[in-house]
Amino acid sequence: MNTLELKFELQQQCEDLIRLRHDSINKTISNIEYSLKEESKSTSGDKHHTGRAMLQIERENAGNQLREIEKVMHQLAKVNLSLASETIRLGSIIETNQANFFMSISVGKLETNNLIYLGIAPNSPIGMCLLGKTKGDQFNFSGKVYKVLLIT
Repeated sequence: MNTLELKFELQQQCEDLIRLRHDSINKTISNIEYSLKEESKSTSGDKHHTGRAMLQIERENAGNQLREIEKVMHQLAKVNLSLASETIRLGSIIETNQANFFMSISVGKLETNNLIYLGIAPNSPIGMCLLGKTKGDQFNFSGKVYKVLLIT
């Protein structure tokens, strides 16, 4: 698998994970909406009002999660995989002495060709340490020394 194919594979995995989260949140919102409709049919006084208030809070929280996921989807759409760079940037695959990374969005573990890559965002703590580094650069993170071995 060449570098561009690897980047597309990792990006596809990111998209799949985000789509799953997006679908899950939408399902939660639909379930809350259904519960609110059912709760409206009830007339059990204070218990009715408390139940509706709790459901509305859950709906608001799910709506916030949905907006955050949509921001992440927008961030992922910005990733340009075809640009080559000797400096770590959005879309880079980074191999270090400690781990392999895909600078994209924070999704955690991605696996392809029996190798593990960590999907990280540029604004994540490790992402901020990596941004702008070049091959051979070193940095400390969580008590470990990372050395950049390869950037693709």
